[in-house]
Amino acid sequence: MSSELELLARELEELNRIGAALSEERDVARLLELIVTKAREITSSEAASLYLVEPTGGHLRFVVAQNTSIDVPFRSTIIEMTDRSIAGYVALRGEPVRLDDAYAPPPGMPYAHNRTFDDATGYRTQSVLAVPMRTPKGVITGVLQLINATREGRVAPYADRQQELALSLASQAAVAVENGRLYEEIQKLFEGFVRASVVAIESRDPATSGHSFRVANLSVALAEAADRADSGPFANVRFSREEMRTIRFASLLHDFGKVGVRENVLVKAKKLYEHERELILSRFDFIRKSIEADHSSRKLEHLIRSSREEALARIGAVDEEYQHKLKEIDDFIQFILKSNEPTVLDQGGFERIADIAKRTFADARGQEQPYLRPDEARALQILRGSLTPEERLEIESHVSHTIAFLERIPWGRAFVDIPLIAGAHHEKLDGTGYPNKLAGEVIPVPSKMMAICDIFDALSASDRPYKKAVPTDKALDIIGYEVKSGKCDPELFRIFVEARVYDVTTALK
Repeated sequence: MSSELELLARELEELNRIGAALSEERDVARLLELIVTKAREITSSEAASLYLVEPTGGHLRFVVAQNTSIDVPFRSTIIEMTDRSIAGYVALRGEPVRLDDAYAPPPGMPYAHNRTFDDATGYRTQSVLAVPMRTPKGVITGVLQLINATREGRVAPYADRQQELALSLASQAAVAVENGRLYEEIQKLFEGFVRASVVAIESRDPATSGHSFRVANLSVALAEAADRADSGPFANVRFSREEMRTIRFASLLHDFGKVGVRENVLVKAKKLYEHERELILSRFDFIRKSIEADHSSRKLEHLIRSSREEALARIGAVDEEYQHKLKEIDDFIQFILKSNEPTVLDQGGFERIADIAKRTFADARGQEQPYLRPDEARALQILRGSLTPEERLEIESHVSHTIAFLERIPWGRAFVDIPLIAGAHHEKLDGTGYPNKLAGEVIPVPSKMMAICDIFDALSASDRPYKKAVPTDKALDIIGYEVKSGKCDPELFRIFVEARVYDVTTALK
């Protein structure tokens, strides 16, 4: 009696361990393999297979097959769910089937063992135990089929206790599969939400379409490369599957806060807005016409007040002065248009803009006006990029908007760090970044990865309206300068370069 109780205790303990293992596995494919493995072990079976009821009903999908005595050339197939097969009978009736000899089913039963596999391989299916996978609500989600119980090294019939164990395990398996499918559905929901959010971002800024996906691909590739490191600061760093998904989601959503930035600032391609550029060109067109009118007036005055010889002499000087003024105006316009083009690196030489801005002309009412207004001159003297300090602050505010938006989402424990990671991708190691001036180790490692990937894509992308794509080697040189300046992580940049992570974007083009 005591030996039976000890056996029962061991079996219950084993079932508990199996249940815990099943509840921890989230990948449905691995979960199904685990179910079959544990079912074979707990019932001492040579082989086992698993069938799942198709969502549409009427069919079973043969999803897993294991056999410890021969290699199983397995391929997932769909079979009709009828009582003519053992699995179909169990799925339809919800009753277990136990056969001591698969080739001799009980008389009057509609099902029969399919000998195709046995005939093709020479294997002999003898004892069979097929049990339904039933959820607590009574829904049959699949069938677990065990083949050839072994006892003392020989094939034996399945005992009542083995059937009870198989039924218990099948019930646990049904719950685990349902949970696994629910987890996959939730993941798909997250994926759909994130993708829809990215589409919303890029609809406001079509010029950078694809940026979020490229940064996500680069960030994940860099994380995978760091995960493989066997030396250096990242030798002991390993990212779990959930952490990798967190990095991907955070990277995809890192620019979501752009929805809170004015569109004209967001898509500003030049230092001047188009209406400002047109206003300046119209102003200079008026200045040119004023010079032409003054020129004609002065020539007429000389013709009226001077002799022919004196008039001709003075008119020559007036024409020469007139041509000089027109050329000067043309030079001003060309320099203004050139200065309006943004640059990736700091560029000086804009002192001439200040000189042009000091020039004045008389408007249609005779009032003195500057060639360039103070705000226009200030915009044209931007050293790098196309944004004024105020506009840059507005663009930078997108990170704060991103954090505020992502913190409103109930991510759950697995993805709780997404707002923090996404919100720190513009922080710098030296504390000069934004929005929180974080520095050094306070910045999450995935954010440091994303910072490098974000800069690389911003430099190398060919879809930016305010600049041409920078070649890969030049982009790496620029990021290298950021590293030397203490702004980006040197070890992550080394991995980025040595693992050629940047090739991910090349593959996508």
